[in-house]
Amino acid sequence: MSKPAKRPGANAPILVTMGEPAGIGPEIAVKAFHALGGRIDGRPLKLIGDASVFRGCGLKDEAAIVATQAKASRSPAKPATNNAKAVIEAIENAVAMARDGEAVAIVTAPINKAVLMHAGFAYPGHTEFLEALTSAPRAVMMLASEQLRVAPLTIHRPLASVPAAISTDAIVETGEIILSALKRFFRVSAPRLAVAGLNPHAGEDGVLGNEENEIIAPAVAKLKLRGHDVRGPLPADTMFHPEGRAHFDAALCMYHDQALIPIKTLSFWDGVNVTLGLPIIRTSPDHGTALDIAGTGKADARSMIAAIRMAAQMADAER
Repeated sequence: MSKPAKRPGANAPILVTMGEPAGIGPEIAVKAFHALGGRIDGRPLKLIGDASVFRGCGLKDEAAIVATQAKASRSPAKPATNNAKAVIEAIENAVAMARDGEAVAIVTAPINKAVLMHAGFAYPGHTEFLEALTSAPRAVMMLASEQLRVAPLTIHRPLASVPAAISTDAIVETGEIILSALKRFFRVSAPRLAVAGLNPHAGEDGVLGNEENEIIAPAVAKLKLRGHDVRGPLPADTMFHPEGRAHFDAALCMYHDQALIPIKTLSFWDGVNVTLGLPIIRTSPDHGTALDIAGTGKADARSMIAAIRMAAQMADAER
């Protein structure tokens, strides 16, 4: 059972983790820090990770760094497993500070999952690691922008394994976490949730698959019985045009790309990854490490700035 985080003080910072040192994570963390003047809505920003990595990306404000004990080195576009310990420690320390009320929220820069796994990391991504660190019963990944909010029921798993991984209980539990978060963090007083089908045309009355009739529709019925405004299962190919989006505040999709393709198409530079169901606030840019442009000066910090702004807005909603 996840314990609630301690209430942060009025001057508690928002923490931005280092992410993969060889990628654009530390670059955009520093660029965002400078663009925002080191503060967001009156709160200080702190960068957590190896100090030399942030210095190498142009940060001169030593007071803004929360240094990890583990060291890392930055060689753009050349990830190394010996940096994994510092990458992981930055996340662990940020979570601990947020849980202890020493930070109001955390914003995580992108990590290189393959490198971490080669170093013994046991989780497929940030979301699952944060779930374990906080003992949360279920962490939900939501991608959010001004145009769209989406959450995949299953996240980092092969597509072939998705049908066996979805269940009525998981849809109900995830749906309630999303609906609660819409009220709590996004100030949607009467949230509406759309639930996508798994198969083309939402199964076409069983002709193209039975998961809609056997798993998804019963979950939607349960959520409605609990008083929630929920629609589905809906054909995913007709959910995300402007008229379709007008009928819901968030969409629950069955797998990763079903959720992320529409939002990355609509909001690539201002989409934010938000982890729901945790006792802390966590956001992240909705892109990866971009090793191909690391160190070139081309990294765009807009998604990082959006993630920091959303973390601050969520913290404000908690006041």
